[in-house]
Amino acid sequence: MFLFDWLFGAKKEVASTAKTPDATAPGTAAPSAAAMAPGTQIRHDPQLITTLKKDHQQLLGIFTAIVAARNAGNLSLAQTQLDRLRIGLMDHLLKENVRLYVYLEHFLKTDAVSHDLMHGFRHEMDDIGRAVVGFLDRYRQIGSHPELAAQFGSDLDAIGEALAARIRREEEILYPMYLPPN
Repeated sequence: MFLFDWLFGAKKEVASTAKTPDATAPGTAAPSAAAMAPGTQIRHDPQLITTLKKDHQQLLGIFTAIVAARNAGNLSLAQTQLDRLRIGLMDHLLKENVRLYVYLEHFLKTDAVSHDLMHGFRHEMDDIGRAVVGFLDRYRQIGSHPELAAQFGSDLDAIGEALAARIRREEEILYPMYLPPN
């Protein structure tokens, strides 16, 4: 949970505006009590994986806009898009940490191999999250500090590769583990 504390501890103004899941919102109809992960109040949401994949597409779209702004030499626009990426990433990580990982933690507790795999994903995301947040912090004011542009391009490329690889692995390996209880 270090990533969670780190992301939201120092950024309370952002965290306080984060959306919380609404059981009455479209695609989040309240499932029966039987659909809860054992030992939690976290219910299986049949739309969660679809929502997380949509988040991925939005994050990749924002990242593409950052690359385009960099390529055009528009550091002010890049800064705006970096802020959008920060907000989108925090929202996505909140959903994953609360709705996916907590559910899987309880759902997979009797399957040691899958449970360990899920924990590996969670810890890996902590490391990637620290790197991405460090990157976002470093370039938060790039629009008014053009001297940062020299290193920005290579750092942006490295973050993009890490995020793309992580998204691919989540969608191919982690997300299929999210199943309703028997």
